[in-house]
Amino acid sequence: MSINKGFLALNPPQRAAAEQIYGPVLILAGAGTGKTRVVTTRIAGMLYNGIPASQILAVTFTNKAANEMRERVSDMVDEKMADDATICTFHSLCVRILRTCIERLGYKKTFSIYTAGDQQGLLKRIIVRKLGKDESLDPKMASMMISQAKNTGQPISDREDSLINEVYQTYQKELKQLNAVDFDDLLILAVRGLKENPDIQKEWQRRFRFIMVDEFQDTNHLQMDLLRLLVGQEQNICVVGDDDQSIYGWRGADITNILDFERFFKNPKVIKLEENYRSTNRILRLANSLIRHNIDRREKTLWSSKGEGEKIRVVSMPDAETEAEWIVSEILECHRIDRRNYEDIAIQFRMNSQSRLLEQTLREAEIPYKLIGGQSFYERREIKDILGYLGLFLNHEDDVSLLRVIATPPRGIGQGTIALATQFSIDHQISVFEALNDFEFLASLTKRAQNAIEEFCEFIHRYSDSAHTPSANYATMTEELLKEINYPDFLKKNCKTPEEVDIRRKNVAELIDGMHHHFEKSKRGLRGFLDSVALMQDKEDNDDSGKGVSLITMHAAKGLEFPVAFIVGVEDGVLPHSRSIEEGSRDEERRLFYVGITRAMEDLTITWCHSRRRYGDKLPCQPSSFFRELDKEELEETDHEALANVPVDEAVAEDYFEQMKQMLSG
Repeated sequence: MSINKGFLALNPPQRAAAEQIYGPVLILAGAGTGKTRVVTTRIAGMLYNGIPASQILAVTFTNKAANEMRERVSDMVDEKMADDATICTFHSLCVRILRTCIERLGYKKTFSIYTAGDQQGLLKRIIVRKLGKDESLDPKMASMMISQAKNTGQPISDREDSLINEVYQTYQKELKQLNAVDFDDLLILAVRGLKENPDIQKEWQRRFRFIMVDEFQDTNHLQMDLLRLLVGQEQNICVVGDDDQSIYGWRGADITNILDFERFFKNPKVIKLEENYRSTNRILRLANSLIRHNIDRREKTLWSSKGEGEKIRVVSMPDAETEAEWIVSEILECHRIDRRNYEDIAIQFRMNSQSRLLEQTLREAEIPYKLIGGQSFYERREIKDILGYLGLFLNHEDDVSLLRVIATPPRGIGQGTIALATQFSIDHQISVFEALNDFEFLASLTKRAQNAIEEFCEFIHRYSDSAHTPSANYATMTEELLKEINYPDFLKKNCKTPEEVDIRRKNVAELIDGMHHHFEKSKRGLRGFLDSVALMQDKEDNDDSGKGVSLITMHAAKGLEFPVAFIVGVEDGVLPHSRSIEEGSRDEERRLFYVGITRAMEDLTITWCHSRRRYGDKLPCQPSSFFRELDKEELEETDHEALANVPVDEAVAEDYFEQMKQMLSG
């Protein structure tokens, strides 16, 4: 699509947003109002108006969103015109900034980025040292608490001598010794680097004269600090967001960034996008009636030219088992009678635990489904092994990688020797690799262990030379590495079934293919590849691949749309969540329900249960207090018993049996 066609396809408010290039701009884009089209047309328009691509920065939250934006801009402008524009995630932007200034913050330029798995591995070892093997502090929980403390700037504990505080301090100290940073550090250090180095700040301000931020309602105070440091005197910043869809407060998102935008950037042009291209008017009026009960919000009213549509069903169920069975029967009818694809249908819920019964019932009915959010490709065991080697070749101080690969496959260095090396490194405040090369440490070992360690260190140094050569083909190097260590045989010995061997080998092959592709496309060498892999594991990204009905939390559903949607378990204590009263986050729970409602394009059904099983007992439930806020004119309220007693329409029954006959004969 050309830029001219792009502008012609916009409605008047969208066009005004796309054409407002200079000064601060706040685009309030309601759900389904075509914000991506506006953002991409705006970037394309800037390029056609002679603004150099190298001066344009567009920041979003996920790699998926950044890739989509990049592709759509490329479709609208002449080939290669947008190549120099920077369209990336916040974390990716911070990596670029830190590669220019991290040495001034006491790190080496070759720093490693720790993923969630690396983080938890390091935390586990710290916790075991502090508490012994029967540790009572879960590394995953510790990781979440540390992340929250970093993002909010709040102390991790009220007590300085608390265990979590001690673990946090040790974790941060050891992370720096390893010359590594985690995802939260990327933001913290980038902000610090710009604040403490005005010359570097000015350099980045000169580079990016025009800045755009998508999903602005999800930014936290650190991201806001980063933006304010990057925006130059011209204040050419455009943010796009919807305060009504701000649902990540628990993760540090600060809604005041969008509500008080004028406090940060003076006299912004505020443009509202209210025409919705997704849903029927009944669905939108229902959503509007709910969200109006939030006092602190920017007023906007969604409307659509798609027509009125059907009323929204609210169905009460006797229990969760009946709820799941009824929803599955509705899905079957949608598929068989209405000829809906399973991919058109979504079941949304507030908590992950609500999916178990739905999964079980869908499986029993042989309905394909996808539970959105699964194990990342890069978190698989065999992939982490290979990435561990590559990371160690570049950064010998990376203890997590070294401890992962030193006995993978086994090479005559036993667990006892590894434990001694780890302890020696802690006592002498050096990396494990330095410990393995220390004469004092080596003298304490048997000759056999010394020889095995010497071979291992020589092997690491040999591959390090290639790894640090920017022009070296690291994909070919990795293939040679896997042959040398006989990794395929090691995989085979550690898999339970031939199918597992096949899957894991295919994963390795896919990784190598990806490396070859990256080597051909990028000039940033192995370090650039590992940076991109680490950023791909950003927790903001969801895996929504696969076929079938989508089972999805309302948090994960933001940004998606489905012709047919169910919202289940809308009860007090679930939605709004019981914690919301104590934490004062009821408004955010209302926004979450609003997000769930606005995912539906044509048909929406909301269910709640009179009772649910908890620890084997059936406990009574109450309908959500949010039901009292919904416009009754848009609802059709009923219960399971009434629906079960409705006689089947004769024409529908005939159609159904005719289809069944065709299926059996075909």
